[in-house]
Amino acid sequence: MRKFFTIILAFLIAIVPFSGCGGKNGNTVIKLNEVTHSVFYAPLYLAIENGYFEEEKITIQLTNGGGADSSMTAVLSGAAHIGLMGPETVIYVHNQGKTDAPKVFGQLTQKDGSFLVSRVAEPDFEWTNLRGKEILAGRKGGVPAMTFEYVLNNLNMENNLDFVLNFDVAFNNMTGAFLSGTADYCTVFEPTASEYEKEGLWHIVASVGEQSGEIPYTSFIALESYINNNKTLLKGFLRALKKSHEYINTHTELEVAQAIVKQFPSTTIISIESSVKSYKSIDAWKSDLQATEQSFTRLQDVMENAGELTNRVSFSNLVDNSLAKEVFG
Repeated sequence: MRKFFTIILAFLIAIVPFSGCGGKNGNTVIKLNEVTHSVFYAPLYLAIENGYFEEEKITIQLTNGGGADSSMTAVLSGAAHIGLMGPETVIYVHNQGKTDAPKVFGQLTQKDGSFLVSRVAEPDFEWTNLRGKEILAGRKGGVPAMTFEYVLNNLNMENNLDFVLNFDVAFNNMTGAFLSGTADYCTVFEPTASEYEKEGLWHIVASVGEQSGEIPYTSFIALESYINNNKTLLKGFLRALKKSHEYINTHTELEVAQAIVKQFPSTTIISIESSVKSYKSIDAWKSDLQATEQSFTRLQDVMENAGELTNRVSFSNLVDNSLAKEVFG
Protein backbone atom coordinates (compact mmCIF):
# COMPACT_ATOMS: atom_id res chain seq x y z
CA MET A 1 0.00 0.00 0.00
CA ARG A 2 2.83 2.41 0.88
CA LYS A 3 4.60 1.59 -2.40
CA PHE A 4 1.36 2.18 -4.30
CA PHE A 5 1.04 5.72 -2.97
CA THR A 6 4.73 6.40 -3.68
CA ILE A 7 4.13 5.54 -7.34
CA ILE A 8 0.94 7.58 -7.53
CA LEU A 9 2.57 10.65 -6.03
CA ALA A 10 5.49 10.37 -8.42
CA PHE A 11 3.08 10.94 -11.31
CA LEU A 12 0.83 13.50 -9.63
CA ILE A 13 3.41 16.28 -9.69
CA ALA A 14 0.93 19.11 -9.67
CA ILE A 15 -2.64 18.91 -8.46
CA VAL A 16 -4.74 21.98 -9.22
CA PRO A 17 -7.26 22.72 -6.45
CA PHE A 18 -10.80 23.12 -7.70
CA SER A 19 -14.19 24.16 -6.43
CA GLY A 20 -17.42 22.27 -6.92
CA CYS A 21 -18.97 22.46 -10.37
CA GLY A 22 -22.35 24.01 -11.00
CA GLY A 23 -25.33 21.66 -11.14
CA LYS A 24 -29.06 21.86 -11.76
CA ASN A 25 -31.16 24.43 -9.91
CA GLY A 26 -28.04 26.35 -8.97
CA ASN A 27 -26.74 23.48 -6.84
CA THR A 28 -23.03 22.89 -6.36
CA VAL A 29 -21.89 19.46 -7.51
CA ILE A 30 -19.67 17.48 -5.17
CA LYS A 31 -17.97 14.47 -6.73
CA LEU A 32 -17.73 11.86 -3.98
CA ASN A 33 -15.84 8.59 -4.42
CA GLU A 34 -16.72 5.90 -1.87
CA VAL A 35 -14.44 2.97 -1.13
CA THR A 36 -17.35 0.52 -1.43
CA HIS A 37 -21.16 0.60 -1.36
CA SER A 38 -22.59 -0.67 1.92
CA VAL A 39 -25.35 -0.08 4.47
CA PHE A 40 -22.34 0.70 6.68
CA TYR A 41 -22.57 4.17 5.13
CA ALA A 42 -26.31 4.57 5.74
CA PRO A 43 -26.06 8.20 7.00
CA LEU A 44 -24.60 9.24 3.63
CA TYR A 45 -27.37 7.53 1.66
CA LEU A 46 -30.04 8.98 3.93
CA ALA A 47 -28.74 12.47 3.20
CA ILE A 48 -28.99 11.70 -0.51
CA GLU A 49 -32.39 9.97 -0.53
CA ASN A 50 -34.11 12.25 2.01
CA GLY A 51 -33.00 15.34 0.12
CA TYR A 52 -30.80 16.75 2.88
CA PHE A 53 -28.01 17.59 0.43
CA GLU A 54 -30.52 19.25 -1.88
CA GLU A 55 -31.70 21.41 1.02
CA GLU A 56 -28.10 22.62 1.27
CA LYS A 57 -28.03 23.30 -2.52
CA ILE A 58 -25.63 20.38 -3.04
CA THR A 59 -25.83 17.65 -5.67
CA ILE A 60 -23.79 14.52 -4.91
CA GLN A 61 -22.22 12.62 -7.80
CA LEU A 62 -21.39 9.28 -6.20
CA THR A 63 -18.84 6.84 -7.64
CA ASN A 64 -17.44 3.59 -6.25
CA GLY A 65 -13.67 3.22 -5.96
CA GLY A 66 -13.69 -0.46 -5.11
CA GLY A 67 -10.78 0.00 -2.69
CA ALA A 68 -9.02 2.70 -0.67
CA ASP A 69 -6.13 2.99 -3.12
CA SER A 70 -8.49 3.86 -5.98
CA SER A 71 -10.52 6.26 -3.85
CA MET A 72 -7.41 8.15 -2.73
CA THR A 73 -6.14 8.24 -6.32
CA ALA A 74 -9.43 9.88 -7.32
CA VAL A 75 -8.91 12.59 -4.68
CA LEU A 76 -5.24 13.15 -5.53
CA SER A 77 -5.88 13.30 -9.28
CA GLY A 78 -8.86 15.64 -9.00
CA ALA A 79 -11.38 13.07 -10.26
CA ALA A 80 -13.19 13.42 -6.91
CA HIS A 81 -13.60 16.35 -4.54
CA ILE A 82 -14.15 14.07 -1.54
CA GLY A 83 -13.24 10.48 -0.81
CA LEU A 84 -15.05 8.26 1.69
CA MET A 85 -12.38 5.77 2.76
CA GLY A 86 -10.14 4.60 5.55
CA PRO A 87 -7.97 7.39 7.00
CA GLU A 88 -4.88 5.18 6.82
CA THR A 89 -4.62 6.52 3.25
CA VAL A 90 -4.03 10.04 4.62
CA ILE A 91 -1.16 8.74 6.74
CA TYR A 92 0.43 6.95 3.77
CA VAL A 93 0.24 10.06 1.59
CA HIS A 94 1.46 12.37 4.35
CA ASN A 95 4.52 10.18 4.85
CA GLN A 96 5.39 10.69 1.18
CA GLY A 97 5.85 14.40 1.90
CA LYS A 98 3.15 15.68 -0.46
CA THR A 99 2.31 19.38 -0.37
CA ASP A 100 -1.43 20.08 -0.24
CA ALA A 101 -1.93 16.72 1.43
CA PRO A 102 -5.40 15.24 2.01
CA LYS A 103 -7.06 15.62 5.40
CA VAL A 104 -9.97 14.09 7.28
CA PHE A 105 -12.73 16.68 7.80
CA GLY A 106 -15.43 14.30 8.99
CA GLN A 107 -15.46 10.78 10.45
CA LEU A 108 -18.43 8.65 9.39
CA THR A 109 -17.79 5.32 11.13
CA GLN A 110 -16.01 4.44 14.36
CA LYS A 111 -16.05 0.64 14.27
CA ASP A 112 -15.00 -2.04 11.82
CA GLY A 113 -18.16 -2.69 9.80
CA SER A 114 -17.34 -6.17 8.58
CA PHE A 115 -18.74 -9.48 9.73
CA LEU A 116 -16.85 -12.75 9.74
CA VAL A 117 -18.57 -15.45 7.71
CA SER A 118 -17.95 -19.20 7.68
CA ARG A 119 -18.98 -21.98 5.34
CA VAL A 120 -20.51 -23.87 8.27
CA ALA A 121 -22.73 -22.78 11.15
CA GLU A 122 -20.77 -22.04 14.33
CA PRO A 123 -23.30 -21.02 17.00
CA ASP A 124 -20.61 -21.25 19.69
CA PHE A 125 -17.92 -19.47 17.66
CA GLU A 126 -14.74 -18.46 19.45
CA TRP A 127 -11.96 -16.45 17.81
CA THR A 128 -9.60 -19.30 18.61
CA ASN A 129 -11.56 -21.31 16.01
CA LEU A 130 -9.41 -19.46 13.46
CA ARG A 131 -6.28 -21.37 14.45
CA GLY A 132 -4.95 -23.21 11.42
CA LYS A 133 -7.41 -21.46 9.09
CA GLU A 134 -7.10 -19.18 6.06
CA ILE A 135 -9.03 -15.90 6.10
CA LEU A 136 -9.89 -13.34 3.42
CA ALA A 137 -9.86 -10.03 5.32
CA GLY A 138 -8.87 -7.43 2.72
CA ARG A 139 -5.80 -6.10 0.97
CA LYS A 140 -2.49 -5.76 2.80
CA GLY A 141 -2.13 -2.25 4.24
CA GLY A 142 -5.88 -1.55 4.28
CA VAL A 143 -7.74 -0.90 7.53
CA PRO A 144 -9.91 -4.06 7.24
CA ALA A 145 -6.93 -6.40 7.04
CA MET A 146 -4.85 -4.49 9.59
CA THR A 147 -7.68 -4.32 12.11
CA PHE A 148 -8.40 -8.01 11.70
CA GLU A 149 -4.75 -8.89 12.28
CA TYR A 150 -4.67 -6.56 15.31
CA VAL A 151 -7.71 -8.34 16.81
CA LEU A 152 -6.10 -11.76 16.47
CA ASN A 153 -2.68 -10.57 17.66
CA ASN A 154 -4.35 -9.28 20.83
CA LEU A 155 -5.66 -12.82 21.31
CA ASN A 156 -2.07 -14.13 21.13
CA MET A 157 -2.36 -15.47 17.59
CA GLU A 158 0.12 -14.60 14.84
CA ASN A 159 -0.31 -14.47 11.07
CA ASN A 160 1.44 -17.30 9.18
CA LEU A 161 1.92 -19.12 12.47
CA ASP A 162 -1.53 -19.63 14.00
CA PHE A 163 -3.59 -18.55 10.97
CA VAL A 164 -3.09 -17.27 7.41
CA LEU A 165 -4.41 -13.96 6.07
CA ASN A 166 -4.86 -14.12 2.30
CA PHE A 167 -3.96 -10.66 0.91
CA ASP A 168 -4.06 -11.69 -2.77
CA VAL A 169 -7.72 -10.95 -3.54
CA ALA A 170 -8.90 -7.41 -4.40
CA PHE A 171 -11.48 -5.99 -1.98
CA ASN A 172 -14.39 -6.07 -4.45
CA ASN A 173 -13.58 -9.67 -5.44
CA MET A 174 -13.41 -11.20 -1.96
CA THR A 175 -17.03 -12.40 -1.82
CA GLY A 176 -16.80 -14.11 -5.21
CA ALA A 177 -13.46 -15.71 -4.32
CA PHE A 178 -14.83 -17.05 -1.04
CA LEU A 179 -17.94 -18.46 -2.70
CA SER A 180 -15.67 -20.10 -5.28
CA GLY A 181 -13.78 -21.94 -2.56
CA THR A 182 -10.93 -19.65 -1.51
CA ALA A 183 -10.14 -19.62 2.23
CA ASP A 184 -12.06 -20.92 5.24
CA TYR A 185 -13.46 -17.57 6.42
CA CYS A 186 -14.12 -14.16 4.88
CA THR A 187 -14.98 -10.70 6.20
CA VAL A 188 -18.05 -9.17 4.53
CA PHE A 189 -19.97 -5.91 4.89
CA GLU A 190 -23.72 -5.47 5.05
CA PRO A 191 -26.09 -5.91 3.30
CA THR A 192 -24.17 -8.70 1.53
CA ALA A 193 -23.45 -10.52 4.80
CA SER A 194 -27.13 -10.85 5.81
CA GLU A 195 -28.48 -11.26 2.28
CA TYR A 196 -26.21 -14.18 1.42
CA GLU A 197 -26.72 -15.78 4.82
CA LYS A 198 -30.47 -15.86 4.14
CA GLU A 199 -29.70 -17.58 0.82
CA GLY A 200 -27.75 -20.25 2.69
CA LEU A 201 -24.41 -19.36 1.09
CA TRP A 202 -22.59 -18.83 4.40
CA HIS A 203 -23.09 -18.22 8.12
CA ILE A 204 -22.28 -15.01 10.02
CA VAL A 205 -20.26 -16.03 13.08
CA ALA A 206 -18.92 -12.75 14.53
CA SER A 207 -18.75 -8.94 14.27
CA VAL A 208 -15.19 -7.73 13.77
CA GLY A 209 -16.12 -4.25 15.01
CA GLU A 210 -17.59 -5.58 18.23
CA GLN A 211 -14.30 -7.36 18.93
CA SER A 212 -11.93 -4.60 17.78
CA GLY A 213 -13.50 -1.64 19.61
CA GLU A 214 -13.39 1.99 18.46
CA ILE A 215 -11.19 2.91 15.51
CA PRO A 216 -11.54 5.69 12.88
CA TYR A 217 -12.63 3.25 10.20
CA THR A 218 -14.11 5.39 7.41
CA SER A 219 -13.80 9.14 6.96
CA PHE A 220 -14.59 11.95 4.55
CA ILE A 221 -11.28 13.10 3.09
CA ALA A 222 -10.34 15.99 0.81
CA LEU A 223 -7.25 17.92 -0.19
CA GLU A 224 -6.36 20.61 2.33
CA SER A 225 -6.73 23.27 -0.38
CA TYR A 226 -10.25 22.06 -1.21
CA ILE A 227 -11.24 22.22 2.46
CA ASN A 228 -9.80 25.73 2.87
CA ASN A 229 -11.43 27.02 -0.33
CA ASN A 230 -14.87 25.47 0.26
CA LYS A 231 -15.63 25.87 3.96
CA THR A 232 -19.21 27.10 3.49
CA LEU A 233 -19.94 24.28 1.05
CA LEU A 234 -18.49 21.62 3.34
CA LYS A 235 -20.41 22.93 6.35
CA GLY A 236 -23.55 22.40 4.28
CA PHE A 237 -22.30 18.89 3.46
CA LEU A 238 -21.86 18.15 7.17
CA ARG A 239 -25.23 19.70 8.08
CA ALA A 240 -26.90 17.27 5.69
CA LEU A 241 -25.21 14.38 7.48
CA LYS A 242 -26.25 15.80 10.85
CA LYS A 243 -29.87 15.55 9.70
CA SER A 244 -29.23 11.90 8.79
CA HIS A 245 -28.02 11.10 12.28
CA GLU A 246 -31.06 12.83 13.75
CA TYR A 247 -33.28 10.73 11.47
CA ILE A 248 -31.56 7.49 12.53
CA ASN A 249 -31.97 8.40 16.20
CA THR A 250 -35.69 9.15 15.86
CA HIS A 251 -36.84 6.45 13.43
CA THR A 252 -36.98 2.68 13.38
CA GLU A 253 -34.52 0.47 11.52
CA LEU A 254 -37.34 -0.37 9.10
CA GLU A 255 -37.97 3.32 8.35
CA VAL A 256 -34.25 3.85 7.72
CA ALA A 257 -34.24 0.82 5.42
CA GLN A 258 -37.25 2.15 3.50
CA ALA A 259 -35.52 5.51 3.08
CA ILE A 260 -32.34 4.08 1.54
CA VAL A 261 -33.68 1.05 -0.35
CA LYS A 262 -33.17 2.79 -3.74
CA GLN A 263 -29.44 2.65 -3.05
CA PHE A 264 -29.65 -1.16 -2.95
CA PRO A 265 -32.08 -2.16 -5.71
CA SER A 266 -31.22 -5.87 -5.58
CA THR A 267 -31.52 -6.12 -1.79
CA THR A 268 -34.70 -6.75 0.18
CA ILE A 269 -36.06 -4.30 2.75
CA ILE A 270 -35.77 -7.05 5.37
CA SER A 271 -32.04 -7.46 4.71
CA ILE A 272 -31.40 -3.71 4.83
CA GLU A 273 -33.38 -3.43 8.06
CA SER A 274 -31.32 -6.26 9.52
CA SER A 275 -28.11 -4.54 8.39
CA VAL A 276 -29.10 -1.22 9.99
CA LYS A 277 -29.95 -3.06 13.20
CA SER A 278 -26.55 -4.79 13.15
CA TYR A 279 -24.66 -1.52 12.76
CA LYS A 280 -26.70 0.29 15.39
CA SER A 281 -26.05 -2.57 17.82
CA ILE A 282 -22.27 -2.09 17.61
CA ASP A 283 -22.51 1.74 17.65
CA ALA A 284 -20.88 1.89 14.22
CA TRP A 285 -21.60 5.53 13.33
CA LYS A 286 -19.74 8.57 14.65
CA SER A 287 -22.66 10.82 15.50
CA ASP A 288 -20.75 14.13 15.66
CA LEU A 289 -18.35 13.28 12.78
CA GLN A 290 -15.40 14.58 14.84
CA ALA A 291 -12.31 12.41 14.92
CA THR A 292 -10.45 12.04 18.22
CA GLU A 293 -6.72 12.00 18.79
CA GLN A 294 -7.07 8.88 20.91
CA SER A 295 -8.72 6.93 18.09
CA PHE A 296 -6.07 8.04 15.59
CA THR A 297 -3.33 6.97 18.00
CA ARG A 298 -4.97 3.55 18.05
CA LEU A 299 -5.16 3.50 14.25
CA GLN A 300 -1.42 4.12 14.06
CA ASP A 301 -0.93 1.35 16.65
CA VAL A 302 -2.87 -0.96 14.31
CA MET A 303 -0.76 0.11 11.31
CA GLU A 304 2.48 -0.26 13.25
CA ASN A 305 1.41 -3.72 14.39
CA ALA A 306 0.87 -4.68 10.73
CA GLY A 307 4.31 -3.37 9.74
CA GLU A 308 2.75 -0.71 7.49
CA LEU A 309 3.77 2.50 9.29
CA THR A 310 7.07 4.19 8.45
CA ASN A 311 6.59 7.25 10.67
CA ARG A 312 3.84 8.36 13.03
CA VAL A 313 2.01 11.50 11.93
CA SER A 314 0.66 14.12 14.31
CA PHE A 315 -3.11 14.33 14.69
CA SER A 316 -3.21 17.98 13.57
CA ASN A 317 -1.58 17.05 10.25
CA LEU A 318 -4.19 14.36 9.59
CA VAL A 319 -7.47 15.87 10.80
CA ASP A 320 -9.33 19.16 10.51
CA ASN A 321 -12.28 19.04 12.92
CA SER A 322 -13.02 22.77 12.68
CA LEU A 323 -16.00 22.52 10.31
CA ALA A 324 -17.60 19.58 12.14
CA LYS A 325 -17.24 21.45 15.43
CA GLU A 326 -19.08 24.44 13.97
CA VAL A 327 -21.89 22.26 12.64
CA PHE A 328 -22.28 19.81 15.54
CA GLY A 329 -21.19 22.07 18.38
